[in-house]
Amino acid sequence: MPKELIFALEDETHIQQLIKYNLEANGYHVVTFESGEALLKEYKNTIPDLFILDIMLPGIDGLEVCRQLRSDMRSKNVPIIMLTAKSEEFDKVLGLELGADDYMTKPFSVRELVARVKAIFRRVNSSISTEMDIIKYGDITIDCTRREVYKGEKLLEMPLKEFELLKLLILNKGKVLSRELLLEKIWGFDYYGETRTVDVHVRYLRQKIEDDDSNPQYIETIRGIGYKFNDKESK
Repeated sequence: MPKELIFALEDETHIQQLIKYNLEANGYHVVTFESGEALLKEYKNTIPDLFILDIMLPGIDGLEVCRQLRSDMRSKNVPIIMLTAKSEEFDKVLGLELGADDYMTKPFSVRELVARVKAIFRRVNSSISTEMDIIKYGDITIDCTRREVYKGEKLLEMPLKEFELLKLLILNKGKVLSRELLLEKIWGFDYYGETRTVDVHVRYLRQKIEDDDSNPQYIETIRGIGYKFNDKESK
């Protein structure tokens, strides 16, 4: 079975080597880059299975690389993990806004990075092999085979984590799902209370699937608990 290919963008040599050594020790093939320019040049020829992007870089930074990857049809659905300084909450949120699927704060545990990479590939492979083909609810259609979401006839841009979150909410329509449960099911590990991750993803889902995201009809906030997916047509 071919190894999954990972592009890792990191300008600090020791961190770059740490990422490469540990991920390759777990069976992945890793190509490292010291600059955003170098990664963007290479991905024109080769599309990896996962990007790991450091945010703080000279020249083209990780956020701009993320934006460009998400604007390209060839890489718009490739999972992205962002690496950010621990204190930069703004960077975390902006990374998610631009379409990143996950983020880690420096300094990070290598074991946790490996666990997150495995979790992403486990979910991608599972969605390819075991999902029902089509899920429909109201004017929302999820094509699990193509990993596409439509509102009416309009194809929506939707990164992996948003796709998985929407699918989980629809499949559990009418049930209240806590933020902690959503973190566990979608991200696959303990986020140590960082439930803001869920809130950010829900906000962008609403902007895409709701007619008026300030008055959501599909995704209802259950104060102090989490979210519930409602049938718009039943309201």
